[in-house]
Amino acid sequence: MNPLRSFSARADIETILAELGADRVDVPVLQPADPFLDTAGEELRRRIFLSESETGETLCLRPEFTIPVCLMHIGGGYGPRRYGYVGTVFRQRRAGSNEFLQAGIEDIGDGDRDDADARSVADALSVLQALGVKKHAAVTLGDQAVFNAVIGGLGLPKAWALRLAHAFGDHGKIKTALDALSVPAPVPELPADILEPAEARDRGALLNALRMRLRIAGLEESGGRDAEEIADRLMARFEAATVAPDESALAVLRAFLALRAPVAKAVGALSDFGAAHGLALGEVISAFAAREGAMQDAGVDMDAVTYDAAFGRPLDYYTALVYEITAPDGAILAGGGRYDRLLTMLGAEEPVPGVGFSVWLDRVAAARGQG
Repeated sequence: MNPLRSFSARADIETILAELGADRVDVPVLQPADPFLDTAGEELRRRIFLSESETGETLCLRPEFTIPVCLMHIGGGYGPRRYGYVGTVFRQRRAGSNEFLQAGIEDIGDGDRDDADARSVADALSVLQALGVKKHAAVTLGDQAVFNAVIGGLGLPKAWALRLAHAFGDHGKIKTALDALSVPAPVPELPADILEPAEARDRGALLNALRMRLRIAGLEESGGRDAEEIADRLMARFEAATVAPDESALAVLRAFLALRAPVAKAVGALSDFGAAHGLALGEVISAFAAREGAMQDAGVDMDAVTYDAAFGRPLDYYTALVYEITAPDGAILAGGGRYDRLLTMLGAEEPVPGVGFSVWLDRVAAARGQG
């Protein structure tokens, strides 16, 4: 059954989005694949359906709306704007159909991040209410910025910090990374046609060699990772191979990931944790507290929100707030977060703030009977 047909006229999704101040937009079902492959991370890469145009361009069926909406925003040169969408997305899932309906809002360009974040959570809850979900069950909230601040404060090698940051939100990857962190990192190997091993530790020489290799391969202006980013990653891996992991830092990180508290008590828990372990978390804790206040002002039921230090969304573009809303049976009904670096990754000339959420309409249809 099409989930849209199971909802009453009162809960018409386009009307709901309009009432929340979002401009209805459509994006093509067939999308260029490179923006997803370059920015969305392994979690999405291995689930999308790829094809190829007659000219050899790699295409994919639309796996989500955030990236296409951001590309449209960049191409239109718009100022702050709220986009609402509803349509079919295509990606492999562990459970359920690989073709399903999503609706959501992308709030792009609003410099008041606290209010925009609070509005995103409140809007996601409002959409679920309007669609007939009487019980929201739980809102789980995480924060990539807090996680990154803890990693930075522990003084881990840059390569390990990058690996942990990319693993945030995937419990299996985090556990694997932490287990591996206690073992000395291997020295990365480079193809012989790039540089001699001794020269590879010279960033300037490595950078020049990588630029030449990308130019020869015709990838210099492809929009993917550039030579500087690749060089930084390789230099970080060389650094990691010479620095012995700190077992005490590892224990602190595991303790942090075990933190879980009602969101109203999260600021106190984070402050206590930072003080106990000598971590300078004041800036991210202040930002967390400001967002919490904005959520209260937006009418979010704070008793329904839990902060989980280990919770994230396994997509590379999230930068701070991440959250999901689950049904009583644990099914994820909605999820979203802040992605302040995504638009520059997609080609914007300057940073553009963004936050958004998506609602899984097939799961909403199943959850309506639980309330």
